[in-house]
Amino acid sequence: MQNITHEAELMMRQRRFLVFPLLVAGSLLPVAAQADAVAERLAESLSVNGQSMPVEAVTETPMAGVYQVRLESGESFYSNADGSHFLVGDLYENAPGGLVNLTEKEQNQARADVLANVPESELVVFRGADEPKATVTVFTDPTCPYCVRLHDTIPELNERGIAVHYMAFPRAGMASAAATTLQQVWCADNRSEAMNRAKEGEAVSGAASCDNPVAGQYDLGRALGVQGTPAIILPDGQLVPGFVPPERLTAMLGLESE
Repeated sequence: MQNITHEAELMMRQRRFLVFPLLVAGSLLPVAAQADAVAERLAESLSVNGQSMPVEAVTETPMAGVYQVRLESGESFYSNADGSHFLVGDLYENAPGGLVNLTEKEQNQARADVLANVPESELVVFRGADEPKATVTVFTDPTCPYCVRLHDTIPELNERGIAVHYMAFPRAGMASAAATTLQQVWCADNRSEAMNRAKEGEAVSGAASCDNPVAGQYDLGRALGVQGTPAIILPDGQLVPGFVPPERLTAMLGLESE
């Protein structure tokens, strides 16, 4: 199964498709109950090379006869009703105002939903004195130069009404020195001060052996599509890779005119 999902990931990176909804007469559209039955059957029977696929959910799309399949790994693709044909890529709606990437919208919403369930007690939080106007989640690594650069802008971000919620993402994995440092940060009595020291290249004192969420956050980041740091996730779930200057991030959050 690992090989199957790996092949799907490679296909997702190498191929992109523009798929436009078909106009289908109302008499040909399946009723909701039929669509639900097809989705349930696909979820239970979908297989490749005789091996069951790790399906998390199957949902109907606006395109008649096409279903979105989301795997437990977070990857997704599209299938016809009997699972005999797959389409890897993005599904677009040809809307009056232009193309709308429905796949991206679904992925963004899924990220937002997942992050909404992460308790603040598991984060390293930087916010200003006033109630924040917007909050971004940032997957970070203290050994990443652009993470340090972003961290240097936090006072300005807070001044602009943007709170930063840090989550751990040691780029070299859980066996790396960065992972140990992040665990020390999360084990510290004052996480924000420990994060400041880590970003400044100073040693973080204290143990890394407390009950901490670093490994879980690293796995979660990968499942959400994080491939490097910093990875900024906006309130709507949009993933923005790399460093973003405060002015641009403010505009992206719709706070430019406030």
